[in-house]
Amino acid sequence: MPRGRYSLHDTHDHTPLGEEHFHCATGPSGWRYTAQTTGPSGDHAGSVDLTLDELGRPIRLELHASSWRVRGAALEGVTWVRTDPTGEHAQEGKASAHAFTGASPAFLIATARLLRLEPGGPGARVRLVSFQPPVLAPLTVDQSWSLITRTAHPTDSGSLPVDNYRVNDLATGDQHEIHLAGDVVLAAPGIELEELESPPSTC
Repeated sequence: MPRGRYSLHDTHDHTPLGEEHFHCATGPSGWRYTAQTTGPSGDHAGSVDLTLDELGRPIRLELHASSWRVRGAALEGVTWVRTDPTGEHAQEGKASAHAFTGASPAFLIATARLLRLEPGGPGARVRLVSFQPPVLAPLTVDQSWSLITRTAHPTDSGSLPVDNYRVNDLATGDQHEIHLAGDVVLAAPGIELEELESPPSTC
């Protein structure tokens, strides 16, 4: 059950955006990730609670940021309810998408678990609904994912496979790589793993 800390920063100018203190675990019915986020000053900024089923589909999502809240799940695509800071005007949303994404490293792991790609095999297109802090406004994005390599790294507890993915934003043409070890992000744009108290769980 990995537990640790990521630092987050702006992908353009590397301005620090804060940290995410996380805990995740696999179980008989899927995978769950919970985290608390802090701002650059260390103040509490929000939280993430994401549960996937055994196929990688989001069966429960709850995000908090700057008094905004989103609750969502996979249902005839994806559905969600976004609540404003006053709590008076909840807005329901629905999209023909596969899953959710956002600023948290959790979403990179979730997308990889959903797609289940093989090294050197065909890539996959995926439509995601993105919720970015601070207001968590929904935005539909289309991406393509390819698993370029899977490399075994020796550790004290045995061999650890590290997957190198190439991700393309199909609207902008932006391309980047992410490196995952099981259910931990080792490297990705705007994300750095600072602490890890226990080994990753295999997907």
